[in-house]
Amino acid sequence: MFLVAGLGNPGEKYHLTRHNIGFLFLDYLAEKLRVNFSASKWQADTAKAMFGNEQVLLLKPQTFMNLSGNAVVGAASFYKISPEKIIVIHDDIDMPFGRVKVVVNRGTGGHNGIRSIVSLLGSQDFIRIKAGIGRPVEAIPVERYVLTKMTDSEIQCVKGMMDSVFESVRIIIREGAGMAMNRINSGKIDNKSDC
Repeated sequence: MFLVAGLGNPGEKYHLTRHNIGFLFLDYLAEKLRVNFSASKWQADTAKAMFGNEQVLLLKPQTFMNLSGNAVVGAASFYKISPEKIIVIHDDIDMPFGRVKVVVNRGTGGHNGIRSIVSLLGSQDFIRIKAGIGRPVEAIPVERYVLTKMTDSEIQCVKGMMDSVFESVRIIIREGAGMAMNRINSGKIDNKSDC
């Protein structure tokens, strides 16, 4: 079983903010796999699906970002899912808006949700799909930028990224993270939308 988590903050206030891009991708995956989310005991919305021959648990933590590890590690522990079978989809401010990148065993990059998962999991050996949201053009604090609603053009850009994220998850599950990094990060498979 794989666990695929998308990071974000719960509540309508944060819907369509840059920091909630992980939630948007999980909603897309659930739609493609024809499953619905429901509340679970790990302070998360979850849905079980089959991805080819592999069972997958989709998970959206319903804690705030800096407590994401509670839900991810709670579910992984319950289902005995090793870090190598945990995929976390999240925003990345250091990548251009629209870029998708697969990484394994990297530092937190200052991302509080990732920091929480690493701290509680005791490992950074899980797989991450980073979705670039770029840096603010204007001189505004990063915290405000990531919690601001996306523009219409950014939302269109995110829609263009959906297939790249889906393909990343598909390759990871069927062929492994190394193959996903080779194909997605090298551009052999389109890893950015026209933003």
